[in-house]
Amino acid sequence: MSNEGGRARAIEQALSRIGQPISEEEARRLEAREQCECRRGMFALAATRRQMFGGAGLVAAVGMTAMLPNAVQAKAPPGAVEYDVPDDPTKEQGRLMGVDGGYGSRSQFESEVRWYVPTKTASFTPMQSGYGIVTPSGLHYERHHAGIPNIDPAKHRLIIHGLVERAMKYSLADLKRFPTVSRTYFMECSGTTGRELMKATEPTVQRTHGLVSTSEWTGVPLSTLLKQTGLKPDAAWVLAEGADAAVMTRSVPLDKCLSDALVVFAQNGEAIRPEQGYPMRLFLPGWEGNISIKWLRRLEVSDKPFFTREETSKYTDLITKTGKARMFTFTMEAKSVITFPSGEMKLPGAGFYEITGLAWSGRGKIARVEVSLDGGKTWSLATLQDPVLPICQTRFRFPWIWEGQPAVIQSRATDDTGYSQPTHQQLIAERGPLEPAAGAQFYHMNAIQSWGIAADGSVKNVHPFG
Repeated sequence: MSNEGGRARAIEQALSRIGQPISEEEARRLEAREQCECRRGMFALAATRRQMFGGAGLVAAVGMTAMLPNAVQAKAPPGAVEYDVPDDPTKEQGRLMGVDGGYGSRSQFESEVRWYVPTKTASFTPMQSGYGIVTPSGLHYERHHAGIPNIDPAKHRLIIHGLVERAMKYSLADLKRFPTVSRTYFMECSGTTGRELMKATEPTVQRTHGLVSTSEWTGVPLSTLLKQTGLKPDAAWVLAEGADAAVMTRSVPLDKCLSDALVVFAQNGEAIRPEQGYPMRLFLPGWEGNISIKWLRRLEVSDKPFFTREETSKYTDLITKTGKARMFTFTMEAKSVITFPSGEMKLPGAGFYEITGLAWSGRGKIARVEVSLDGGKTWSLATLQDPVLPICQTRFRFPWIWEGQPAVIQSRATDDTGYSQPTHQQLIAERGPLEPAAGAQFYHMNAIQSWGIAADGSVKNVHPFG
């Protein structure tokens, strides 16, 4: 039998040991407990039409605790409502639709939330709990420089001026009249994992890599709006300005504005959330998140960049080997991370596990992801889950039988340009070391992440430098 065939058979055997076998007799006993008169009809304990529309009869038929949220015992996590839990849900009518006010809530048993830094200027997506590739809007990462403004969409305007043939002002209603597109893209803060260059500093994948998320974005191509204003011959850059208290500004090359840039007003099928730039934001696919200006209110076309604070003193790449800094390094290069198993998890014992994670690149599609079980000494190809989209996170999976011995697991992404995710040593050789001192930030840090698994199954963030 080939090595591959033997591995597949071992995986099948390991899978067969997952779960708890029961006998046919036990199954029959369980079935007997579920037998009741209500099986003769379609709806268990269903209220009659007269009861449904009879005021007090409605409460009598369904039961107040089944209908309404428990306001007294508000223990539910954010985004959920606390309801009483019956011992047997087949013996009690479920709650009616509409008690949530018409906007759905998640189960009270699901508790994933964003993690906030103490200053409340950034929040991190719980990547360890995600499925597929799309991040729920309520869990999309945040980065703010002056809080979240509360903007009336009816009063908000986007102004386009400068080196244009005719300056224009657009309302949100105006924007929605243009032909729109929907695209699924990742967005990543260029400071993600920046403090992990020299040593392991954060315990979980949420806190190491959680400043990246993927959503479906809907809006108008910026090229469509610039076609309406016209461009003068010297036009080369565009200043994007937000309506927050920081009056966030960044300079954008005109070529990017005319290629795939969007002015978006919707995310994952609904209006973008206030923390994501409501009522409209700029979106520059594949580039660092800071330049996709939220609460977009002004675009000024110019013949040169504006050298704003956020592209000079901040969001530049310090090259400690030379003492200089690189400016306008916009693209987020290929990167990946294993989300299961990852930091602060614990494997219950030896056996089969599916290693899974996410990979992404600001330059295009992910071509392959490799997984190492021995700290990078050897590598094996992981399976990429469809869809594999450009400038979008891709889910990868790798079957693994853990023998209960210590291991260091890693992932390495390669995009369709041929660029492969580097090691920490390679990044330092290129740009020099940078200790995570106060104010220091290693932007665009995309080194391979390592998770160490101890013999007892505990998982922690480990670093190649020890």
